[in-house]
Amino acid sequence: MKTISIFDRAGAFAENKDTAKDIRVNGILPALNAGEDIVLDFEKVDAATQSFIHALISDVIRKLGSAALDRMSFKSCDPTIKKIIGIVVDYMQEGLGPE
Repeated sequence: MKTISIFDRAGAFAENKDTAKDIRVNGILPALNAGEDIVLDFEKVDAATQSFIHALISDVIRKLGSAALDRMSFKSCDPTIKKIIGIVVDYMQEGLGPE
């Protein structure tokens, strides 16, 4: 299992879409493609924008399908970040249609 600290890469306010893309391209996707599970650790992250979360996980869901969500977990998220993750996940799953 691979743990990625969002704070270490994005700071207390996760807003930079390029940082999110870098985490996705160089961390999340390679690990999932190698068969590893991922923990996205939001400890010490006070806030995140919806565009950051979208850039972080939407392409993963698009490329690997909703099954990728079974291999990703989100740790230490405050309620607002949890809600944003839920919004992005719901939006992406609607776009996938029936599997």
